[in-house]
Formats: sequence, C-alpha cells, structure tokens
Amino acid sequence: MDQVVLFDELEAANGKRIGVATLNSEKSLNALSLPMIQLMQPKLKQWADDDAIACVFFQGAGEKAFCAGGDIVAMYKAMQAKPGVLVDEVADFFSQEYRLDYAIHTFPKPIVLWGHGIVMGGGMGLMNGASHRIVTERSLLAMPEVTIGLYPDVGATHFLNQMPDGCGLFLGITGAHMNAADALYLKLADHFIASTSKDDVLAGLREVKWGDTAALNQQKVTDVLNGLSLRDSSHRPAGQVEGHQRIIKKLTAGADIESVVAAIVNDKTDDKWLAKARQTLAAGCPMTAHIVWNQLQHGTDLSLADCFRLELTLSVQCAMRGDFAEGIRALLIDKDKQPKWQHASVAEVSAEEVDGFFTSPWSADEHPLAQLGK
Repeated sequence: MDQVVLFDELEAANGKRIGVATLNSEKSLNALSLPMIQLMQPKLKQWADDDAIACVFFQGAGEKAFCAGGDIVAMYKAMQAKPGVLVDEVADFFSQEYRLDYAIHTFPKPIVLWGHGIVMGGGMGLMNGASHRIVTERSLLAMPEVTIGLYPDVGATHFLNQMPDGCGLFLGITGAHMNAADALYLKLADHFIASTSKDDVLAGLREVKWGDTAALNQQKVTDVLNGLSLRDSSHRPAGQVEGHQRIIKKLTAGADIESVVAAIVNDKTDDKWLAKARQTLAAGCPMTAHIVWNQLQHGTDLSLADCFRLELTLSVQCAMRGDFAEGIRALLIDKDKQPKWQHASVAEVSAEEVDGFFTSPWSADEHPLAQLGK
C-alpha cells in the first residue's frame, strides 16, 4: 500500500532542516482522507517540537491538484447504513480534519504551502492555515459544497467573513471558481509564483539563515517568496472577482437569503464567469444557501476555535438531517447529477428547519472540539 502522505526532511542552512509533506493520492486528486489526516497531525506536532526543523513545506503529488476536497465516499457509506443518526465516522472525520486545520493555523513555525492546481474544500482548509500560501498560473480554487448539500466548512466561517463586501457570501453559495489573482485579492493566498519555480522556492528556503526568533524566520520566508513573486509576475493570470466586485456587492445586498438568491439567479449580465456561478447556485442545494447566510452572520464575532466548533455542529447536522448523502450520491456514486433536494427552492425552507442545523447534538462539555484553542 502506497503511503498516502510522504514525509521528507531537507538539509538547510545553520544546521536546520525543512520538513516536506506531500499529499500522495494522485488518482483522487489528493482528496483529503482520514488516513492522511491521521498521518499529518502527529508529524506536525513532532516538527513543531523539533528545534532543528525551521520550516514546513506542503505540496500535492502530481501536477493536477494540491487537494481537490475531502474523501467523502466513506462517509456516504456510513450515512447510508444509519440514515438520520449521528454516525461516528462522520463526526470523527470532521473532528480530526478541523483539529488538523487548527494545528496548521496555530503552527509556531513558517508553513509554506504550494497551492498548485485544484484547491477545493478540504484543500482550502489546509491552505488557509498556512503562513505562506503560494498560488501558480494553474491554481483553481473553490468552495463548491452547494453542489453536494454541504456548506463551506474547514474554517470558511472565518475566512469568507474576511473578504471584500459580499464576496464571501457570493462565493459560498455559488461555488464560483477563483484563479491565482482572485486568491490574492480575496486574501486566500499570499504570493504568486510560476509553477516552474517550485525548485527555486525550495532552494531559497534551504539557503535562509535560520535563527531562533519566530517572527524573524517568518519575515525571511516572506522575503524569499517576494523575490520570486516579483520575478514571475508576468505569468500571473487576469483576475475575475475584483472586476466583478461592484456587481457582486449589488447582487448580495438583499435583506435575506431569498432575495439574494433571486437577485443572482435572475441576473441577466452577459458574462461567462457570472453565468457559471448562477447555474451552480440554481442547481445547488437550497438548504446550503440558508446555512451559509446564517453561518456568516454567526461567524463575525467568533474566534477561530469557535468557528470550527460551529462547523462541526453544522457538518454532522448536514449528515443527519440535511441533503449531504443525496448530494454525494448524485455527484460521486450514481453520477447522474440529478440530486433530489428536500426543498424545491430556497423560499421553501423554514426558519425552524435552519435553526435545527445550528443546534449542537452535544452538550458544551461533550463537544468533540471542546478543548480546541484552550
């Protein structure tokens, strides 16, 4: 059995080393699986505690994807076996995934993440926590959970709320695709570097005169990446989101989610990128739109740890009472792309039903992420 995450340590200056983690499931576009999570969590802890490790570098195997989402087929099977019940496999996967995401966010050393190719769903969670997030001319980012009856999780409660007016809501409910320029504009990435320059990034990191001051080491990494960014800037694609900022703000200005969805779906702007976003929303899960609307309202004042606690509640509720299993069936199991959502439209969803998704199945002490950040 091939190892699903490969670990390596590269010699660097001043007797230091760089830890390299490679998601190694090319066939599944490096989709994040429970075995991957269970390998990375202890390795990150080990590298955090090892004074000789100066920096960590994350990448995906192959050229197509860093990580195209979560491996949700195993969860589907567990949900099918026990419909409407809180299934251990589901709670376990999301709990461990969010713990890993949180560990990356709070890692005491630089984490450089090579966000080349597809970065979606679970891949966005890994990428978002890294201190130095690199995108290339072939990066393709999205949070497309509306197509499977889930919602943007993995810390999106936090990062969608940091975006310019309306963008977090728009991207969360439409699953619209973003490229490298969009990622930089939306603060989902820090540096643009050409895909042919990965070896230069690693060489630059190995040459850094690493010290013992965390803030100085972070700055040294930034300086290396800024230099390569400047050199490679001509390869950077034209953005899509910034040019649409005014219309996104207008379309998402409604007082409730019904009016926002109606505004987007009925928009007649002749534009390919907007048209694709409209289509995805129109075919997407009506409950997802309500969850995203409420999630972003709830998330404005939450700490990062509280965002993950909220998301675990939402994720298990999507599995128990929502359209998650049906969304996976339609997209990945039967592949008929004809999901039978519980509601025919966003307008048909009641406030009571939405409230149920925000109700934790655990007491505060029993919540699997109760100790996160404490």
